[in-house]
Amino acid sequence: MFSRLKVTPLKIGAVLGAGALLLTGCSSGAGSAGSSDSGKNKDEVRVAMTKPSELETGFDPIKGWGCGEHVHEPLIQSTLVNTDKDMNFVNDLATEYKMADDGMSWHFKIRDDVKFSNGAKLKASDVAFTVNSITKEKGAVCELTGVKEAVADDDTNVTIKMEEPNNTLLYTLAVLGIVPEASYGPSYGAKPIGSGRYILKQWDKGQQAIFTANPNYYGEKPKMKTLIATFMDEDPALAAARAGDVDVAYVYAPKAGQKIDGYKLASYGTVDSRGISLPTGKSGGTFNDGEKDYKAGNDVTADLAIRKALNYAVDRDKMVKNVLKGHGTPAFSVSDGMPWSTKDSVFKTDVKKAKQILADDGWKAGSDGILVKDGMRAEFDLLYSSDDSTRQALAADFANQVKQIGIKVTPVGKSWDEIYELQYVDPVLWGWGSNSPSEVYNLLYSKGWGNFSLYSNDKIDEHLKKAISTNDREESNREFQAAQVGADGPGVEGAATWVWLANVNHLYFVRDGLQIAEQKPHPHGHGWSVVNNVDQWSWK
Repeated sequence: MFSRLKVTPLKIGAVLGAGALLLTGCSSGAGSAGSSDSGKNKDEVRVAMTKPSELETGFDPIKGWGCGEHVHEPLIQSTLVNTDKDMNFVNDLATEYKMADDGMSWHFKIRDDVKFSNGAKLKASDVAFTVNSITKEKGAVCELTGVKEAVADDDTNVTIKMEEPNNTLLYTLAVLGIVPEASYGPSYGAKPIGSGRYILKQWDKGQQAIFTANPNYYGEKPKMKTLIATFMDEDPALAAARAGDVDVAYVYAPKAGQKIDGYKLASYGTVDSRGISLPTGKSGGTFNDGEKDYKAGNDVTADLAIRKALNYAVDRDKMVKNVLKGHGTPAFSVSDGMPWSTKDSVFKTDVKKAKQILADDGWKAGSDGILVKDGMRAEFDLLYSSDDSTRQALAADFANQVKQIGIKVTPVGKSWDEIYELQYVDPVLWGWGSNSPSEVYNLLYSKGWGNFSLYSNDKIDEHLKKAISTNDREESNREFQAAQVGADGPGVEGAATWVWLANVNHLYFVRDGLQIAEQKPHPHGHGWSVVNNVDQWSWK
């Protein structure tokens, strides 16, 4: 039986990489429905967002706002630090910060001129309260692994004490909004009080949220005074754009080829990776995550030759072209383009090599062309989220491609609740992408919450432990890179525990005349990340 301490998954995304904006021309006929309201209000923008962007718990950082599934700047609340368009750290509330030499504490000095929207002064005790509340909150999704407690030394100095070193903390603090201790309560998510660029003026659950510029914000005043976020499925969002009811509407690649008068298609670079986890143990095993036992193991993917061959057989460029219509890039890791990624993870498609690996391992074609070894057929189910058309298309393309080397893959759409029960048994087509190397750690570390392949290697664990414990950022990146390649690593030269497919660009139809400020690389999921810098947007 495998056993591992359960940590709430941080299935998120954001991060370093090329974040170029590509505008694809669309027609913009005069007098069209899509352009009739353009520029009606120069201080307001309406953005259609996915339904999952609206959290049931509202706009509460302690319960997931800013963290979790879609990492983003919390807008309403300030953060200790922030990141610029190149994902370098910049100060927000903090005026200075430092990690102790032994990695067992962090010290932050904060501004003394910041007030919450209710007029109360923001103090170091509010920072400590926010951090401590998350460490105590059952089901919290912010990645604060290793944090013991936060202590306010005085009104402008706070120390975060660690149970173990974890230099990825700073990436979480860049999206962790600070809440007021004195006025925080059960209803905070619906009526949040913050010190950030915007104030939540109105929230109509299931429909929209209206944000207005905070007149007492200590930083540069927002150019865009009002943001109206509407929550809807893809087809209604596109219909709203055609009717001129929204200025920005998300769209997935399969439907991005259409034209909407008065709008252009914006394609934003991401580290929103799609990859397939491959269980490395034989069937019949179990795995305990600290709460329950799961079935574990898959006899087909337990064969190293199968895992390697699957990786070499996939033509990722063709997949990006055919499935994503060119709106993406080939993926070879969960962190392509990051300072902690490595070009050594990249390899060329080689179908001939894939076939030779299988032949050398004793796999031979059966009467129907599917390979057989010791009476076992080279076939398995590939699970994907049934409500995701892009994953469905990627799964189908993957199955078609690997059939040429004699492996039969059957894509099976299921709900996430059903997938989670089988995540250690069947290969799963996941979506990942984070603004933090913590995701690399948790997917590859033997006791990480994302180690769905259940692969364990002491050398890789050692690299990962060194990566998060050093206070030298360059050394940390080198250790993360070392953990991802080599004979002991999870890559194609090693255990081949994943088949990474593509990084999916985020696509939006943007109304003519709206100037969207340069975007950071987007994390996993079409969500709030597109409006990270909405305060800098403008109309021309």
